[in-house]
Amino acid sequence: MDQTALLAAARSGDADAFGRLVGGHRAELLAHCYRMLGSLHDAEDALQESLVRAWRGLPAFRAGALRPWLYRIATNRCLTLIEQRARRELPADLSPGAPLTEVAWLEPFPDRRLGPAATVEQREGIGLAFVAALQHLSGPQRAALLLREVLGFSAAEVAAQLDTTVAAVNSGLQRARAALAERRPAPGDPVPAGADKIKELADRYAAAWEAADVDTIVALLTDGATYSMPPLPEWYRGRAAIREFLLAGPLRHRWRLRPAGANGQLAFGTYLWDEDRNAYVWAGLDVLRLAGPSIAEVVSFLTDGLQRDFDLPAEVR
Repeated sequence: MDQTALLAAARSGDADAFGRLVGGHRAELLAHCYRMLGSLHDAEDALQESLVRAWRGLPAFRAGALRPWLYRIATNRCLTLIEQRARRELPADLSPGAPLTEVAWLEPFPDRRLGPAATVEQREGIGLAFVAALQHLSGPQRAALLLREVLGFSAAEVAAQLDTTVAAVNSGLQRARAALAERRPAPGDPVPAGADKIKELADRYAAAWEAADVDTIVALLTDGATYSMPPLPEWYRGRAAIREFLLAGPLRHRWRLRPAGANGQLAFGTYLWDEDRNAYVWAGLDVLRLAGPSIAEVVSFLTDGLQRDFDLPAEVR
C-alpha cells in the first residue's frame, strides 16, 4: 500500500495504517527530540505526544509533505517542554554555585534507537558533547540549527516548521553557531582510522580497568581529559587529577566492563563486584569521547536501571 492509500486509510480511522505511515520516521524523530531535550525519556514522551497530535491532526494534513509535517509537530512539542523544564547539564558544564537540587542531568542515548537508516550526519549529531552544548541554546536556536544542519531541511522549510521567516531562521542559525562554537570541544586530531584501531583502544581500556592498572588508564587519556560521574557533581580534569581520584576510589574495587553503544561513541557498561551476590552488579555506563588515539572525556552515568535502555544485563559473573 503506497503512502496515499495509507493516508486515506489512516484518515478513515485505521490505526494500523497510521502506524505504517509514520513508522519509518519514528527513530529519527526520537533522536531529534533527544537532541532538543537532552533526555531519552523526555524524548520518548515528546514523541508519543507528537504522534497522538499527528493522528488527531490527519484531517488537516496535506498529502506529500509528511516528514516536514511530523517534524513541525515534534519540534513544537519539544519547544513547549523546553519552556517548562530546566535544561539538562553535565557536571563540567555547571555554573559555579548552581543549586544541585535543581539540576537536571543529561542522559545518554542508545545507538540502537537511531535506526538502521540514520545518516552519518545524524549519527554524528547525537554525540554527547554536541547534545550537551545544544542545551545552552534557546529552544528556537536549537530547533533552527538541528532542522537545518543535522536534518537537512531548507531555510524555507524550517521557517514554515517554526512559523517564522527565512530571515529570522538565518539570523537565529548564525547566533546558534556562534554560541555553540564557544561550548563545543576543540576537534583535536582525527579519530584512529578503522574499526581495528578503535577496538584496540577499547580492549586496552577495559582490560586496564579490570586489572586496576591505573598507569594504562591514565596513559590512554589526553593531557586535558575530563572525567565526570552524573548525578555526582564532582568532576576532574587532567591526568594527575584523574589518577588521584581513581586510586582513591574506583580502583580500590574490582570491575568488569561490557561493550555498549551510546551517542555514537565508544561506551561500556560497568559492573562492580558484590561479595554478597557473588557477581559483578550494574554500576553505570561509561561514554568515551576520543581525540586521535586517546580518550578526551569519560562521562560515567551512575544511573540505576540505565542498563535496560542499553540492553545490558543487571549483573555478570
